[in-house]
Parts: sequence; C-alpha cells; structure tokens
Amino acid sequence: AGPGSYTVGTMSERFDCHYCRDALQGKKYVQKEGRHCCVKCFDKFCANTCIECKKPIGADSKELHFKNRYWHDSCFKCFKCYTSLVNEPFMLRENNKVWCSNCTAAEDAPRCKGCFKPIIAGDQNVEYKKMVWHKDCFTCSQCKQVIGSGSFFPKGDDFYCVSCHEHKFAKTCAKCKNPITSGGLTYQEQPWHSECFICSNCKKQLGGKRFTAVEDQFYCVECYKECVAKKCAGCKNPITAGFGRGTSVVNYEDESWHDYCFKCTKCARGLANKRFVCHNGKIYCAECPKRL
Repeated sequence: AGPGSYTVGTMSERFDCHYCRDALQGKKYVQKEGRHCCVKCFDKFCANTCIECKKPIGADSKELHFKNRYWHDSCFKCFKCYTSLVNEPFMLRENNKVWCSNCTAAEDAPRCKGCFKPIIAGDQNVEYKKMVWHKDCFTCSQCKQVIGSGSFFPKGDDFYCVSCHEHKFAKTCAKCKNPITSGGLTYQEQPWHSECFICSNCKKQLGGKRFTAVEDQFYCVECYKECVAKKCAGCKNPITAGFGRGTSVVNYEDESWHDYCFKCTKCARGLANKRFVCHNGKIYCAECPKRL
C-alpha cells in the first residue's frame, strides 16, 4: 500500500507553503488535497501517525495502510515474532496488533496439557476428555515413559501405562503373587488368576467347576475321589462328602463308612447314630449278636 492521497515533488514554479508561507521554488514539497506545503510542515500538520510507534509518517518514509490504520514500513512487523510483514500475509488482532500467519495459527491452536505449548496442524497428538497433548508429552505419571498412542489407565488427574497400573493398582494373585490384569476369580476373599486356581493333581482349571479344598490344596471331584477321599469300608467307594448322596461319615477304629453304608451285617439295619456291636471285625446292631 502507498500514500495515494498526496504527491511529493520539487517545485519549479512560484508557490509558497500553505502553512509557513516559505517559498517552495526549487525545494521538495508535498501536494495534498490541492494544497502545497514544505516537507517540514507536512510532517507537522498532515502526516499520518504510525499506529505502532505513534510517530508521524514523514514524506520521506514509506507508508503502509490497512483499514484506516497506518504504519511505517519498518514498523509493520509481527507483534509476536517481529518478522517483517511487508508483502507477507498478516492478520489484525486485538489492540490493532498485526500477526503473521504462523503466529496466528499457533495462538489459536489448542495448548498441550503437558508442555503448555500450542499444538499446530500436523503435530501428532493425543486427545482424552477434551484435553490434548503432544504425542511425546503424554507420559505415565509413575515411570514418566511416553505412552503416546498406547494403552493407558486414567486415575483422577493421573495417567498410567499398563505395566505401572498393574503394579500400583491391580490385585495380586494369592498363588503366583503377580498382578491380575483381567478376569480372575475370588475364593475365600482372595483373588486368583484363573490359570492359577487349578486341581493339585490333574492341573485342570477349577473356575466354575465343583471342587474341594484339603489342607490348602484344591481338587476337582474326580481327583478328590481317586487320590484323597477315604474309601468306605462298606461299599469300597470313595467317601465324597458334599459330592452327591451322603454327606455324613461314620468313623470307627481307623475305618470310615458312608452313613448309609454303616449297617448291621446280619439284618442290614442302618446304624448311623445308633448303638452297635463290633464282633470279629464286623458291625452288628445290639440285638443280632444274641442270635449268632
């Protein structure tokens, strides 16, 4: 942009300055709005004021103007980075300050929650609940390693990588003592990995299946019957209290019976919770030995 509203030249005719009345012949002058004046009076009475430095823009200076605002060409710089904006794209912002396109984009860009610097177009970033980070600024609150676009766990205002979250917050398996990151089960208020809660004999997982515990060891029904359960002195089958028929056990002299198998050898009367007689290694009711 240029002045456009006045002309600068050297007077060859007889004219006097409109303001100070000094002769202008042979001198440099300015013509504005049909009036001739010397350079000194132009600077004093007619020159536009630079919006940046607040000084008049003299006849010998280059002037830039935009929307009735005027600048010396040397004052027409980006308010933020001080780059000259002569022949460069710019934006007029608050307080009549001019900004280059780069600084405008940075100022209007969202701010990284990590470094508080702008995130400009092309930057890799991470967004979460209306918050945004540069990709390299999104770090674990515990180990400070970059999470970037990886998996993470939010806790209040903190964010944790998978590994740190496991060690800091995950439940610990009662058997292997390692964190339980997903799934798992609970037995007697203790957490277990599904793969750790297994039969002590056949090693099959017991989650969702019937089992029994014997001295801190767990057994599935089949292994309990085969390896652990006492054998009934009557039917010779395992006594599996809680697994089907018969939940009571009769013990006598290092032998055990299902309650329904503990009966008189002669009359087959059930003797659980009743008086009985042992004769020659056999069990009888109180009456039958009299008949032998």
